[in-house]
Amino acid sequence: MTPSPAAELPSPRDPGAPYRVCLVCLGNICRSPMAETVLRARLDRAGLDGAVVVDSAGTGDWHIGDRMDPGARAALARRGYDGSEHRARQFQPSWLGRRDLILAMDARNLADLRRMARGQGPGGQGTSGRDDERIRLFGEVGGLAESGDRDIPDPWGGGPGEFGHVLDLLGAAAPVIVARLARLLETVPPE
Repeated sequence: MTPSPAAELPSPRDPGAPYRVCLVCLGNICRSPMAETVLRARLDRAGLDGAVVVDSAGTGDWHIGDRMDPGARAALARRGYDGSEHRARQFQPSWLGRRDLILAMDARNLADLRRMARGQGPGGQGTSGRDDERIRLFGEVGGLAESGDRDIPDPWGGGPGEFGHVLDLLGAAAPVIVARLARLLETVPPE
């Protein structure tokens, strides 16, 4: 069953540990590392940087170890962010049980992740769909669905305008996600 966009975020797997969020796109060189950079900055501003751990990965393996796309780094730099330390990684099935929330950048990434969770994707060992509530769309959780921006478009191969548009969407969604995380974490009883 797919949760509604307004559905509450899933509870932490371990209430005594930081809440772990993984942002996922196709190659982990554009959208997900841009989202990681923006979301980390927003969490830091909200005083949640120690309470929430954010990372990113791609569903594909062809960019493992690569730096962020130059267009993505340039778009971030124009807005005061630094993406220079990023190195692309591929999402691993074993991470499903170690992340509290996995946010896919588009419907294709969402389908790939859910297939992986059901054991039909790379790695084989699935969770029979019980992690579906933890695998969601970034745009939906970030409140973009109301404006028709369910998916974060892939800017790969585009120019500054495409990367800027993606950064606009990420910047609009990040504060909504941070507010939802803050509400969730204040309601989690201490261990």
